[in-house]
Amino acid sequence: MIRRTLLLAGLAASFLIAIPAAAAESVLATVKKTGTLKLGYRENSIPFSFVGDDKQPRGYSVDLCRIVAEDIGKQLSLPKLDVRWVPVTAQNRFAALKSGEIDLECGNTTQTLSRRADFDFSLMTYIDGASLLFREGEAPSSVDAIKGLRVAVVAGTTTEKTLDELIKAGKLDVQAIRLPDHDAALAALKDKSANAYAADRTVLISTALVRGQGQGFTLADLQFSYEPYGLAMRRDADFRLAVDRTLARLYRTGEISPILKRWFEPLGKPGDALQVMFLINGLPQ
Repeated sequence: MIRRTLLLAGLAASFLIAIPAAAAESVLATVKKTGTLKLGYRENSIPFSFVGDDKQPRGYSVDLCRIVAEDIGKQLSLPKLDVRWVPVTAQNRFAALKSGEIDLECGNTTQTLSRRADFDFSLMTYIDGASLLFREGEAPSSVDAIKGLRVAVVAGTTTEKTLDELIKAGKLDVQAIRLPDHDAALAALKDKSANAYAADRTVLISTALVRGQGQGFTLADLQFSYEPYGLAMRRDADFRLAVDRTLARLYRTGEISPILKRWFEPLGKPGDALQVMFLINGLPQ
């Protein structure tokens, strides 16, 4: 009797294990049902994602996401798509995606293999690399002259990770000062609590131009990372394809040009690497 009971219990357990767990509802299905798309934005990652004078999300990545939202609304035949903008930080952006607080992160997030193990990324949206910003006249003349300097960096970024790896490997002898955002990092540079500010070159230039308040800065020639940006999202092949359709069209047709001009014209003409990136990612329909 005991053996028969154990046998039945084992069969029941096997049956339960064999039943697949219900698949999570796709992003597009949820958007279709709720009529809402939740987009995450950064509050001070100029010129990619920031809060404008009108207190609304602005920037290059924000513009890309607005167009993605328009296309998704059309794809789902929604008479009106409610776009909900949710502020995120470098530290909580991935947690916001995982929890469903946001559907798509519209910032300057670098695609890495370790991040792609847990999240999906769109086609590349920009190429950048990390460097160091100094107060005017204080940029060291060589890498050796950087030794012992205090370097402000935003916590939770790939720049922080790369800086830590270089310090650990003995290739860069500096002290990392971890701060919550780019405004805080620039403030540390301005008040001399940091000797340098590390971030992606475009962010350094833009932050210095907009938030520098006339103070002079010097960008180092050094570039110590490769940063291929993309729009981050939860694992969802159909949603990723919808996002990529929009980006590929913008690149393929040249519609990306006025968007680039709007946000990057003060920084000069886009480099050859960026132009090639658009060409490669302008996939045919």
